[in-house]
Amino acid sequence: MNGKELITRAMRNEDLPRAPWVPYTGVQIATLKGYTATELLTDADKLFECLVEARRQYSPDGMPVVFDLQIEAEVLGCDLLWADDAPPTVKSHPLAADPTVPTKLPTVGDGRVGLIVDVMKRFRQVAADTALYGLFCGPFTLASHLRGTDIFMDMYDDPDYVTRLLDYCTDVAIAMADHYIAAGMDVLASVDPLVSQISPDTFEQFMKAPYTRLFTALREKGVMSSFFVCGDATKNIAKMCETGPDSIGIDENIDMVAAKQVTDTYNVVISGNIQLTVVMLLGNQMDAQKAALEKIDAMGTRNFILAPGCDMPYATPPENVIGVAMAVQDPAAARARIEGYTKADSGIDVELPDYANLDHVLIEVLTIDSATCAACGYMRAAADDMEKEYGTRVEIVEHKITQPENIVRLGKLGVQNLPTIVINGKPAFVSIIPTRDELSKAVAAAAK
Repeated sequence: MNGKELITRAMRNEDLPRAPWVPYTGVQIATLKGYTATELLTDADKLFECLVEARRQYSPDGMPVVFDLQIEAEVLGCDLLWADDAPPTVKSHPLAADPTVPTKLPTVGDGRVGLIVDVMKRFRQVAADTALYGLFCGPFTLASHLRGTDIFMDMYDDPDYVTRLLDYCTDVAIAMADHYIAAGMDVLASVDPLVSQISPDTFEQFMKAPYTRLFTALREKGVMSSFFVCGDATKNIAKMCETGPDSIGIDENIDMVAAKQVTDTYNVVISGNIQLTVVMLLGNQMDAQKAALEKIDAMGTRNFILAPGCDMPYATPPENVIGVAMAVQDPAAARARIEGYTKADSGIDVELPDYANLDHVLIEVLTIDSATCAACGYMRAAADDMEKEYGTRVEIVEHKITQPENIVRLGKLGVQNLPTIVINGKPAFVSIIPTRDELSKAVAAAAK
């Protein structure tokens, strides 16, 4: 049974001989050939070259062709900020000034869509036995790219507008899916990090109808589907399942065993959620194998696909990804190798600020990385708005867990989920992006 067959049988809810393995190969694969993230995402030949090498080294059963949530936003008028070691980020929001809902749908001739479709077709030819994932930006995150953080206030002030905007963004998602289906993709995945940042009631009000329409359309087109969310989406797992995806992808913020108890009731496959930073980025190969085996043992071989929690950071050592593949394919050998292994203590300590004696309000934004995580980016943007409002009376600091000392900082602050806003040492908004008014009130209360 090849990888594509294994993924297909997983999506059909069958018992399998082993867990399927899908490394979320984002910009990390650029390092396999010495390219920057920008080169990877703007040069078809380099992207194709890196995909072929990643498939050779990582032995995936399935893999995405590209992991970039800004492709649609760029086509629709958002300016992007490019980086050498991360996907681009959105730096302008065209609907912030003029909220008129657009009508344009992306074509293969727009932006980088044609480049991606070309690579998909080429890679399909050489990866016939691998399940290929076509990832597109989910409706809510795309709406946020277009509107900016104002969309969170819009949900209170003008819910009809948000409904219209999400309906349009769903049309964009379906259009992108059509391009990717035509290019030979097997699994169409809506990646919507911001779904973790809203309540179940808000999901029911705004997201259920568009997402049900999206997954119904994909099912009618005869393709497999996935609903990928970042952050602590525990509260919305059941709501996500109710929209009808074949699978759900989650990150390390979620207790996967508990989440699978929910997804199994809907007969939905769950995918994830090896820790990106502690294991894949900052660990070694034995850490990666240990994490993979623990996940496999806990999850079983039905309705489960092993994967990292999200797209792997640029600097993730290739040997760690290879280690996971080895654990999947030969678990007995991996178990023998890590027997008795314990990860060494980092020896890192962090001194926290003297919160009780601050002469200003300190807003600490604890993130995966606001440059690569959409939910983290919008939470950082919400905090930055306070600097505009309060000036020097507030200080904004971001702590990224891509830096080892900030993993220690999370523990000292008692923060378990990301992104989180901490105000004067107290977690204030945990995996929920506040509106401008909510955050302003919290800052004002802390200033007293």
